[in-house]
Amino acid sequence: MKFIQTILRGIGQVMFQNNIYSGLLFLVGIAYNSWSLGLAALFGTIISTVTAQLLKYPKDDIQNGLYGFNGALTGIAMLCFFEVNGFTLLALFIGAVLSTITMHFLKRALPPFTAPFVMVSWFVIYSLLFVFNLPLLPSAATAGNTFKFLTALINSFGQVMLQENVITGLIFLLAILVNNRLMAVYSLYAAALGTLAGWLFSEPISGLNAGLMGYNAILCAIALSGKKRSDFMWITLTIILSTLLNIGLAMTGIITLTAPFVLATWAILALKKVKA
Repeated sequence: MKFIQTILRGIGQVMFQNNIYSGLLFLVGIAYNSWSLGLAALFGTIISTVTAQLLKYPKDDIQNGLYGFNGALTGIAMLCFFEVNGFTLLALFIGAVLSTITMHFLKRALPPFTAPFVMVSWFVIYSLLFVFNLPLLPSAATAGNTFKFLTALINSFGQVMLQENVITGLIFLLAILVNNRLMAVYSLYAAALGTLAGWLFSEPISGLNAGLMGYNAILCAIALSGKKRSDFMWITLTIILSTLLNIGLAMTGIITLTAPFVLATWAILALKKVKA
């Protein structure tokens, strides 16, 4: 039973929710959109968690899911970008293991957030692309050229875990609300601000409606959420910075994943330390 709770906490920690019910709702939301991606998230979390146990990493960190969430995201990414075959399943396993090891070493120097997922996924994805010549799955084009703000807002939640589905997005929002109402409010604000910022910078309507301008903002807001007035200012600044980074990285052709969130949050945390 404890192991199941650890796995659910690991999935919940993707959005910094140390709550088994939040983790269960996240898993349900993924599976609703794609059962294969739901299994990928589950297997990625299990592999990364077991790796941490075998390497005897801190027990409390493991039980709190801190060695599970990067594996969950890595697992999803492998089956989101490539069709299922022996190479991608092996890549899922290797990626989940590497995410745990990377997490362990990064957390000695700075808050790792989802950096292990980003670093490992970039390495594995581009290895599959350029070394093994595996093609990326074609992206599903979002229909219509009309900006749908509410659709973009809700899809932003799903895109944190690479899901484009309104019902999934609503389930993810509920998962945050179950654990922390303040974080839920801040995440809604972040999704709205990130999406509107993308619109002001004339980002493609299809990308806005898919939630691609809001998901990094959501992670920024949750990571920095607090009850002080200054927290609102720092969160707003981080959201804008992450949006600019999202646009800039996308222009290079790189798969952005959650890199804008990580880089923006690291930068603002460093600035806060200087200002303190």
